[in-house]
Amino acid sequence: MSEPSLLSLRDAVRGEVLLPGDDGFDAAHKPWNLAVAQDVRAVVTAADADDVAALVRYANQAGVPIAVQPTGHGASGTAAGAILLRTGRLDELSVDPEARTARIGAGVKSGAVNTAAAAHGLVAKPGSSPTVSVAGYTLGGGVGFFARKYGMSSDHVIEFEVVDASGEHRKANANENPDLFHALAGGGGDFAIVTALTVRLHEEAELFGGTMFWPDARAAELFAAFRTVTATAPEELSLWISRAQFPGGAPAMVAVTAAYLGSESDARALLKPFDAVGGALSGEWKALPFEEIATITNDPVDPAPSVSRSELLGRFDADEIAALLAEPVAPLLVLQVRHLGGALAGARPGPRGPVAEEYLLYLLGLAITPEGGAAVAAKQAEVVAALGDAVTGGKLATFLGPTDTFADTVSAAEAERLRGVKQTWDPQGRFVANFPVAE
Repeated sequence: MSEPSLLSLRDAVRGEVLLPGDDGFDAAHKPWNLAVAQDVRAVVTAADADDVAALVRYANQAGVPIAVQPTGHGASGTAAGAILLRTGRLDELSVDPEARTARIGAGVKSGAVNTAAAAHGLVAKPGSSPTVSVAGYTLGGGVGFFARKYGMSSDHVIEFEVVDASGEHRKANANENPDLFHALAGGGGDFAIVTALTVRLHEEAELFGGTMFWPDARAAELFAAFRTVTATAPEELSLWISRAQFPGGAPAMVAVTAAYLGSESDARALLKPFDAVGGALSGEWKALPFEEIATITNDPVDPAPSVSRSELLGRFDADEIAALLAEPVAPLLVLQVRHLGGALAGARPGPRGPVAEEYLLYLLGLAITPEGGAAVAAKQAEVVAALGDAVTGGKLATFLGPTDTFADTVSAAEAERLRGVKQTWDPQGRFVANFPVAE
């Protein structure tokens, strides 16, 4: 049975409304991470920005919270009891090549922006997955392939177009509603519903990258080469190294992922320490058109149940490498270290200040069953404990896991400032972010 108190929702909005019991509801309410339960009261796919405003006015009258998920990446379970808003139909995308800007609807995915910008010799600041919404990724800061040169995606927002908690359309930029602009530029979606954003693009001529695989037996040599290369790497080079254990009992492998803004000859010179490690199994590094940036990692494009954990590392030397190589990868799928630094260490306009740590640890495993998820979480805790005080406790918002809070990503003063913005712009708590600022 549909919930009686929300039956009138179909009269309030023009977009699709699905209530529990409706055909399609079971699929529509699930997030990207299928291990996260979302007991929502309805799913609304808004027709446009005016429809979003109508939904907010309805929710105010009904006394029901709204959780926004363009694609469901980053869901944490906070949407329970809320109306789940999908923004996939807010798909406007335009590039101004002279101004080097793009106006991006809240439902537009990263891959579409990569393609549109590349047609003009321009790039955005994408993550590795083409299926993530630009709006959601940017609200969390966004730390992608070009972050070492350009910083976070949120650093390059010119303006947010939003619907506020009263159901009114607003703009937030450096001059208009600057407190809201500051909060949205990496502070999450707890303050207003973003319907579109305008971002700066950058001119880049060449991209080189890809992923190479070696047997796990070469892990010590590869991690040592990774440490050598990243110690002096220019900001144009982003480098990740992963120990990977694929399902089905296949032998563990080590993957080295590179993305370089520059020529193939310069990239290969920088990556030369890896040439001394023989026995590569598969993969390649090569020159790429910017619209094919997603092929660097070929991230999964289908939802799956998983448990992730990330940590920032204050140091990454021989002892830390030894700790990461001491035990098998399983039951994890991926044990990964990403090089940060560069522009990430500088000041930025949003609430997330300089990222002092130069390395990020990312741990991911499948959670097909509750027992499997618990085993993955236990393994993640063991890995983190083995690294001791190299783990700083800091977090990046787009990497938050089930045991984290948004306060882990910012200073105490910024957390208090964000709580003040929440109180000003959403005093009734109408909007529920994946990681609320009040927690």
